[in-house]
Amino acid sequence: MFLAGINPTTNPDPWRFQLHIEVWILIAGLVAAWLYTVRVLGPKAAPAGQVMPRRQKRMFILMITLLWLSSDWPMHDIAEEYLYSVHMVQHLILTYIVPPLALLSTPEWLFRLLIGNGKVYKVVHAMTRPVVGVVVYNLTLLLTHTPQIVNRSAAGGPLHYSIHVLVVVTSLMFWTPVCGPIREWRMSDGAKMIYLFGTSLIPTIPAGWLTFAEGSVYNHYDTNVRVGGISVLSDQQAAGGIMKLGGSVYMWALIIYIYFTRFMSGFFEDQSYSKGSALPDSEIVGTDAPLMYSEVEQAFERTKPAPETPTSS
Repeated sequence: MFLAGINPTTNPDPWRFQLHIEVWILIAGLVAAWLYTVRVLGPKAAPAGQVMPRRQKRMFILMITLLWLSSDWPMHDIAEEYLYSVHMVQHLILTYIVPPLALLSTPEWLFRLLIGNGKVYKVVHAMTRPVVGVVVYNLTLLLTHTPQIVNRSAAGGPLHYSIHVLVVVTSLMFWTPVCGPIREWRMSDGAKMIYLFGTSLIPTIPAGWLTFAEGSVYNHYDTNVRVGGISVLSDQQAAGGIMKLGGSVYMWALIIYIYFTRFMSGFFEDQSYSKGSALPDSEIVGTDAPLMYSEVEQAFERTKPAPETPTSS
């Protein structure tokens, strides 16, 4: 059914090892910069004893690990040459997980040192405002899923790397108002929930298109080499499901987390009647002494009866 659009240039061995030296250089450069920051720059520029907490160090290690796994063999090669569903997983990692981890692992003092207080500060602040970030991010999301862009970028070359850089940069713009290092740039928790909810709806457009398409949307992935025996249509439908369900579940998990940590904080402790819990003052209605029947009668006598409501005949 798809013979007319089959990509004849695909290598028959999808699991062959391919060395991506540019990825190793990038990872090595980021790790070297991080070590320099922690061991050399931090002790001189950071507030005393606040170079980088262990929590931020763990986040950086997790971020750099996910960046490496999603950008190197085999995920990168399967994603770019054979299965668009794996490509979708790759992009979810590069847009939903790596950027917020990068922001959370960056100390505030380091971020302020990088952007300064002049023109760079103003430009970065303008680019990371919520309205700008959400518009640019979602436009990039829609643009990078058009067949023309996908077919050309997946074939490799400068466009391929430019698309990945664009995706990561716009994702950083999007996530900065949510979890950026500078706290005064962050939105309120209620605004974050609305911000994330609105963004969770946008992927419905390309996801629905991929899920319900009757033929091959991307000719680049229409090849006789089917990894795992997955057909072109099954691959497209899986990609649509991953984009919609994966992205939505992730965003909604963050919304629920923000709701319970911000608006429901302490709720369950206040409602607890376990032996070790303190009884809220609002629940204290009497004393340890038993209430006598005579005291109940006296209380009723002191209470004025409610006025009778006239009834219409």
